Amino acid sequence: MRGAVPLAVLLVVATLLSLAVGEVVLGPQVLWQGLWSGEGPGALTIRVLRGPRLATALGAGAVLGLSGAILQTLLRNPLAAPDILGFNAGAGLAVVAAIAAGATLPLPLAAAAGGVAAALLVAALAHRPGQPGSTLTLVLVGLGVGFTVAAVASYLSLTLPTNQASEAQRWVSGSLAARNWGHAAQVWSLGAALTLLLALQVPALTLLELGRDLAAGLGLHVDRARWGLMGTAVLLAATGVAVAGPVAFVALMAMPLGVRLTGARGAAGRLASAAGAGSLVMVLADLAARAALPGVQLPVGVTAGLLGAPYLLWRLSREMEKGEL
Repeated sequence: MRGAVPLAVLLVVATLLSLAVGEVVLGPQVLWQGLWSGEGPGALTIRVLRGPRLATALGAGAVLGLSGAILQTLLRNPLAAPDILGFNAGAGLAVVAAIAAGATLPLPLAAAAGGVAAALLVAALAHRPGQPGSTLTLVLVGLGVGFTVAAVASYLSLTLPTNQASEAQRWVSGSLAARNWGHAAQVWSLGAALTLLLALQVPALTLLELGRDLAAGLGLHVDRARWGLMGTAVLLAATGVAVAGPVAFVALMAMPLGVRLTGARGAAGRLASAAGAGSLVMVLADLAARAALPGVQLPVGVTAGLLGAPYLLWRLSREMEKGEL
């Protein structure tokens, strides 16, 4: 990828800013001393306060970016993303429901179940027997399901006791507050396993880009490959939602931004650039959430929405100009 360096540089700069900027601004020397000596405010920041949050943001952004890239490539529509299609909202509702029920079910498993359930619901509602599938129909149905599920999650969180309600509300709005190294390990371990699975599916994704008939002619089991890739995309999105909540627009923006920065052409290059750009967007959104208002930490879902809403409006206008909407 000819432009991988600019994306890498931006990611490094965003990472350093995320460690340095907050209610207390730390200089490079303080961070460096804390990194190597393990003492002082720099060490506290890296090990306890901002380091785990940053690591979680990097991992969550990467898996959401990969999920969006799979769906946008598979469905050939820049609006196809797990947040737009309602998958993130389904995963978020499942997590809130698990909190409300006091279930011992691990949150990643609950998020995965909710994401899969939302995906199946969207597919069922968008299906028209005897008619070819329409990506636009899928997107519109996904938006409707997503808004409905998000409303149910919000209502459910309001009916909970105070302590459970505050935790559930963080999931509904999307938050990286109070994240620890356990959350970072969770998203990175599950994300790594799913990325390895995705790497095995890249050849199938490349063939599917050639068209259904040509891919089948080259020996690909098209329906099996499509369902497998869709399942991987849903599980990647659920992995991100399980640690950060249903953060909007990160998956939607990741691949277009990554491709613009890197110039990636092939499927593997676009996926890699989407993972990097997803991490970049998530870290910047979290940095804005912590630093935008002095003394106030906004949910990362709010700042991600402020970053992503103008892009969504621009993308919609582009699609209408092309006659796709």
